[in-house]
Amino acid sequence: MDILEFMQRVYASSEIEKRKLRFLYQQSGISLRYSVIADYSKHVHDWKFYPQSENLEPFPSLEQRMAVYHKHAPLLSVDAIRNCLHNIVQHHEITHLITVSCTGMSAPGLDLQVMELMELNKNIFRTSINFMGCYAAIHALKLADALCKAESKAKVLIVCTELCTLHFQREATVDNITSSLLFGDGAAAALVCNDDSDFNGMHIDGFHSEVIPKGKRDMAWELSSSGFLMTLSGYVPELIEEDFGAVVIRALEKTNLELKDIDDWCIHPGGKKILEAIEHSMSLKKEDLAFSYKVLTNYGNMSSATIFFVLKEMLDRRQRGKNIFASAFGPGLTVETFTATS
Repeated sequence: MDILEFMQRVYASSEIEKRKLRFLYQQSGISLRYSVIADYSKHVHDWKFYPQSENLEPFPSLEQRMAVYHKHAPLLSVDAIRNCLHNIVQHHEITHLITVSCTGMSAPGLDLQVMELMELNKNIFRTSINFMGCYAAIHALKLADALCKAESKAKVLIVCTELCTLHFQREATVDNITSSLLFGDGAAAALVCNDDSDFNGMHIDGFHSEVIPKGKRDMAWELSSSGFLMTLSGYVPELIEEDFGAVVIRALEKTNLELKDIDDWCIHPGGKKILEAIEHSMSLKKEDLAFSYKVLTNYGNMSSATIFFVLKEMLDRRQRGKNIFASAFGPGLTVETFTATS
């Protein structure tokens, strides 16, 4: 509700528009979101990042936004990594580092910053997955899985760090209002190792990816001089509801599973309507997506980091031997999936 007041000041020019915006926020299914920018929950006189002016002029440039990213992203990444490792693996044991982000880029970038802050080996294999959007964490898992199959002693560290709220746009378009309603900041990390490791985690069974070309322009993420611009049309949930079931069937065929074999659903909570579309498409109940709804309520959509938040909820409450189906969506319209055993 604190964020709503900021958005009403910028987007709503009348009391009617303010009520409409309040209704959207109340119906979002989101109670909390986080941001590295304190302005969103402060009085205008206490703003530090945005100008204290009626039209937010001079509006923050891309350079200013990236300066904030470079300050906060490495520290959040390191916090997420330490939370993941729990001193089970020593820093020098990490053989591969994959950084994931679509909300900030530079060279040298986040991978080198993390390597230095964590004092990882200087000869560590490192790579970055940039600008792939909400499904990028699964793409990173797919790469980590391949690396582990290629090297028996591989210990692959993935960290997804997204500062989505850096890219707030002031024009009252549907895309901008929707983005400012859904997205928050967050970081999450995962460690991927071979099957002979003694870690208390999940076993990855297989991956499947498809592109739904008819949704190519309904979800997009582009650069501009005033930040990154999101396109997220209201047609996306309809597309997902229409095509998701067939994608799931084709994905399960790869691992010799059937729908009746799936015990838990790990779905990227891109928004309440997207989760409802999954329910309708797969004839699921809301409680079947309880972990996804919980993350949406407590954090909003954090782009690539979000699916790891859902997995963490499952890890904390899992039962052994359960089959998990996971999926996330992003620009393309791309559907990335994987199956796992708890």
